[in-house]
Amino acid sequence: MRPVLVIVGAGPRGTGLLERIAANAPELYGDSGLDIHLVDPHPPGGGRIWRQEQSPLLWMNSQAQDVTMFTDETVAMAGPVRPGPTLHEWAEIDGRVFSDRRSLGAYLNWVYEDTVAALPPGIRVQHHVGRALRVGGPREGRQQVWLEGRARPLLADLVVLTLGHLDAELDDEQSELAAYAQAQGLVHLPPDFTADSDLSALRPGEPVLVRGFGLAFVDLMVLLTEGRGGRYEEDGEGELIYRPSGREPVLYVGSRRGVPYHSKIGYDWTGERPPLPRFFGPGEVDALLARPDGFDFRRDVWPLVEKELGFAHYHRLFTVHPERTSGAWADFEEKYAAADWAEREVLVASTVPDPADRLDLGALDRPLEGVRYPSYEALQEGLRGYIRDDLTRRHNASYSPDLAVFLGLLSVYGQLVRLGDIGSWWHGFFSYLASGPPGPRLRQMLALSRAGILNFLGADTTVTAEDGVFRASGASVPGASVEARALVEARLPEPTLERARDTLLRELYNDGTGVTPEGLLAVHPGDGRLLDRDGRPHPRRFALGPHTEARGSGAFTRPRTGGPAFRQNDATARAALTFLGALDSHGRDADRGADHGEDRDSERRDERVTERAAEPVADHDTAA
Repeated sequence: MRPVLVIVGAGPRGTGLLERIAANAPELYGDSGLDIHLVDPHPPGGGRIWRQEQSPLLWMNSQAQDVTMFTDETVAMAGPVRPGPTLHEWAEIDGRVFSDRRSLGAYLNWVYEDTVAALPPGIRVQHHVGRALRVGGPREGRQQVWLEGRARPLLADLVVLTLGHLDAELDDEQSELAAYAQAQGLVHLPPDFTADSDLSALRPGEPVLVRGFGLAFVDLMVLLTEGRGGRYEEDGEGELIYRPSGREPVLYVGSRRGVPYHSKIGYDWTGERPPLPRFFGPGEVDALLARPDGFDFRRDVWPLVEKELGFAHYHRLFTVHPERTSGAWADFEEKYAAADWAEREVLVASTVPDPADRLDLGALDRPLEGVRYPSYEALQEGLRGYIRDDLTRRHNASYSPDLAVFLGLLSVYGQLVRLGDIGSWWHGFFSYLASGPPGPRLRQMLALSRAGILNFLGADTTVTAEDGVFRASGASVPGASVEARALVEARLPEPTLERARDTLLRELYNDGTGVTPEGLLAVHPGDGRLLDRDGRPHPRRFALGPHTEARGSGAFTRPRTGGPAFRQNDATARAALTFLGALDSHGRDADRGADHGEDRDSERRDERVTERAAEPVADHDTAA
């Protein structure tokens, strides 16, 4: 007769939800009994993406001091703060280190164990090693969660989906390329989590075309070079030299922008922070949501975002580097606040003499726009210069307005979450500008380029399948192309329900669950309840994470930045606990007892279920 909560997905988001349940249970649930079932084929804590069992060569793209699973007083939430260590505090490592993913996986496993130990004694947690196939049940009654390999479903009073990144069926273009590859004996690797891709078909010395220049490409680069026995050496003058093993393929990489994501910033913040939000805060979001005819991102939202990021940039420039401006900050701020876009351009040109000190988001987004090279050799040298300049700037505190813009991006993302599905462009722009690789990875790119292992294709890269090969061309070197018998799509699949390979989501979609124009799960902005196609919230189903319209800016939250993921987790946990606590244990669902007993018998027969009681966790050294 105990209430039952099923959480599908035991990675960082599912673990974060469980942490908020532990924090809120004393207030909202007391000592009552509750069974929580976690369903995931991968270990709790790290889940698939951050599991410990992957190559030690793969890093995070965040410094260890910027990764936490615990809330602080900057999070605007109703629940209590439950403090805990950041990754670098827990692992006792330098906070500036870009940790390998194995170490992060150990931290996440410890967070999970620590969270389970913090639950009240009446709350039990079980991990089911496997996949959830579908969710059924009436809106006002118990839900059935069907698992692979089990004859009977788990019976749940509430279900929360925290699924993380998803595999997807190929779209039309990818299907055509895959069919062509099969017919011609070529190699085509579609979008995927790189650490799970079978790269053995990419043979030594042979050319490989790669579309995608973000973090998935960085993983691919590492696994095909160091992962095949290559190594780097310092040349004594600050440059890296790559020593190949002879087992590497030759990579030709291009994308829409034609350049890698910007390097992570390599210096710390000092001094006054820009007072954010300033031009894009709760009031502006309320006004957008109140529009009877809705809003358009480019027309209505982007101008506010652009003004906010410019404010952060110039606040830092005028207050910390005033010698590079002509005028006082108070005067500039007053005029900037009242100006439209064209007037701001004139204001900046008249008060910021050096164009390198001006924020041009359009140029940042498309750095190779209109740039043409006479040959691929010239393009290689041009791109190496671009990467060197990016590394220099992102590691020089003289350009600290860049870090102010980063803070502005975090602030903006916290507001945009409330607007729901705003399209994919913003998420890509944010990742390109704010969530790029560590500086050392770009140094490795330069070394590989000089060694001839990595070649750049430039901007607006397109791939055709013809004459028995894949052929790549782009705008940066007009008329030129590169041929290869292998093509890798270096990016994660788009998180769309229509093409999700996950049968649970496909079934929800077929059953009438609401989706956004981009194909994301439609959820209530307040607590994450699933919406149907008429906009009605489901009383017993919730969803959190990148497959929903309330997706955040990344897997983890920087300390003391009021991360929206914490706020969402807290709201969902409180809604779930309030609902479960209100259930009448005697009158709840007349046939509950018999079916629930049958399900208990099924659980005892399932050897893949491991029960974790709320018991003390191993000490830090053992857990690490």
